[in-house]
Amino acid sequence: MNINLNGKTALVCGSTQGIGKATAMMLAEMGANIVLLARNTEKLKEVHKLLSTTQNQKHYFISADFSFPPEVKLAVENYLEINPQIDILVNNTGGPQGGLASEARTDDFLHAFNSHLICNHLLAEAVIPSMKKNNYGRIINIISTSVKIPLKGLGVSNTIRGAVASWAKTLANELGQYNITVNNVLPGATRTQRLLSLLENKAISTGKSVEELLREMESEIPMKRIATPEEVAAAIAFLASPAASYINGINIPVDGGRTGCL
Repeated sequence: MNINLNGKTALVCGSTQGIGKATAMMLAEMGANIVLLARNTEKLKEVHKLLSTTQNQKHYFISADFSFPPEVKLAVENYLEINPQIDILVNNTGGPQGGLASEARTDDFLHAFNSHLICNHLLAEAVIPSMKKNNYGRIINIISTSVKIPLKGLGVSNTIRGAVASWAKTLANELGQYNITVNNVLPGATRTQRLLSLLENKAISTGKSVEELLREMESEIPMKRIATPEEVAAAIAFLASPAASYINGINIPVDGGRTGCL
């Protein structure tokens, strides 16, 4: 099975922590050149130092804030003027704050829409030409199992994640003829800063401890544990590889079996 990424370049968003960081490190181990993209320059520098490097690999980082799509667009375009080849795009950024959809403000939806769908589209728009030229492209969006079953207390996230999933399926239909695949990875509960933040907010509203809420969450998962970022990254890495050449336009839950549908 060919999972070798030597000579390929991967742009990994949200790559200073959690799933994004684990993905960047795994793709580097598979031989890819990595372009890290996140807003915190100091953290980018730290992760850059950790990336596996062989004689032929070169890694870079770009600083931009996904709250401002024009900033993301400009930063990536400036990079591409010097290094035009991107073979793999991993769209990933922090999810919206929790809360009921009925209590969300319109600005909450607009902010999430810009940070997720609009930035995803701007990045895809920027890298698709080089993918077509090289007859190889992988666009992988890290979203949520909520695209299959909405999650309680995540009204804005459920809405925006669904939009991203539909966008990705449409793009997959359009780009498949160019050997460019577009797929979504749907992480379940994963040991990330976002999960801790959601649990801390829920602890305040319910009066339960974070540890108690974590145990309740684990009890709902058939595997009875929370995923590590590396376990989600492994699914992303496979989809990025040549071995996944005929997998296109699908949602892949990585949730230990928690999602209650096929």
